[in-house]
Amino acid sequence: MVFTVLGAGGFVGAHLVESLRRQGHQVHAPARDDTRWLEQDLGQVFYCIGLTNDYFARPFDTVEAHTSLLARLLRDGRFERLVYLSSTRLYDSLPGQLAEESAVLQLDPSNPRHLYDLSKALGENLCLHHSAGRACVARLACVYSDALGEGGFLAQVLPRAARGESFVIDSSPAYARDYVHVDDVTALLQAMLEKGAQGIYNLGAGQNTCNGDLLAAVQRHTGVQVTCARQDLQQAPQVSIDKARREFAFQPRQLLDHLPVMLERLKRLHHGT
Repeated sequence: MVFTVLGAGGFVGAHLVESLRRQGHQVHAPARDDTRWLEQDLGQVFYCIGLTNDYFARPFDTVEAHTSLLARLLRDGRFERLVYLSSTRLYDSLPGQLAEESAVLQLDPSNPRHLYDLSKALGENLCLHHSAGRACVARLACVYSDALGEGGFLAQVLPRAARGESFVIDSSPAYARDYVHVDDVTALLQAMLEKGAQGIYNLGAGQNTCNGDLLAAVQRHTGVQVTCARQDLQQAPQVSIDKARREFAFQPRQLLDHLPVMLERLKRLHHGT
C-alpha cells in the first residue's frame, strides 16, 4: 500500500512518516514547496498541511493551506482515499458541552480569531461533500509526544520539573485540555484510511486534564512545585471519542497515567544516561 503524507515537515506528519516507514510501507513525503504531487498517483493520503500558532499573522497562507490546496487536490488529484486533519478547536465556542462530531458549530466571520476555525470547517465541508466519498475528517485534540518537540504547555513545564526546578508559569490551574499521545493519533489515522472511515472523527483522549491536576501530579512525581501566576476560569468543551471507540476500538493512553514515563525519560536525558 502506498501512502502520501502532505505536511510531512510538521509534528504529526513527521511522526506518520516515521511510523509508516518503520512498518515497511512505501511513503511519499513531498517537501513544503514541491507541488508536483498534484500530478502523481498518491495512493492513501494524509492531509496534514496547516498553520497553527501563526495563522493570525498569515491569513492568506492559512486559507491556502487549509482550503485552497485541498480543493485543488480533491478536484484534480489522483488518490484512493484521504484523511483531512482538522482540530477540536472548532468546539471552542461550545464551552462546558459534550463535543460530539454531530455538534452544530458556532463560527463568527466577524471574529478575526475565527479565521482558523472557518478555514478548517470549509476544508471539512469539501472533504465530506466534494470528494466522491473518498475523504474523511479527523479532528485532533492537543497532540503531544514523549520528546515534547511539539512545544506547548507540557514542553514549558515537564523538562524544567524533571531537572528539579520549582518555578512560576503564566497560566491558570483551571485551564484544561484534552491531551492525546501522537502514537495513538498516528495509529488511528492509519486505521481510518485502511478501513475506509466515513465522516468526522474526534481524535483525543476523551478526557480533559486541567493544569491544576497536571501540576499536582508533577509535584508528586518530582517533588518540585510549579505555581500558576493567574487564576482565570475556563470552561472547556469535553471532546467525545465514542465514535472512534465504537468503530476502531480506540483506547488512547491518558496523560496522567503516562506522565511518569515521560518524566523518567526527561530525567535520564538531563543526567545524560
